Amino acid sequence: MRFALIDEAKKEFPGHRLRRVLGVSQSGYFAWKGRPACHRQHEDMVLLAHVRSAFALSHSTYGSARMTRELQDISLAVGRRWTAL
Repeated sequence: MRFALIDEAKKEFPGHRLRRVLGVSQSGYFAWKGRPACHRQHEDMVLLAHVRSAFALSHSTYGSARMTRELQDISLAVGRRWTAL
């Protein structure tokens, strides 16, 4: 969370100052930046792409229950709480 905050706020503030204020080492930040996304993050990005696509195809009319059924019909393991976000 701190690394992502630094990454977003460095557009407005110097990176070295953000790292010092949040107590993050420079090497730790750059190690995080160069690390690939974990398996869970990758799955979430795939699900999000499917949700956005189905929502756009429905002309923004699908709710979470309908969206869940749509995704489950194409064999994606997703619950209603995830689509409600």
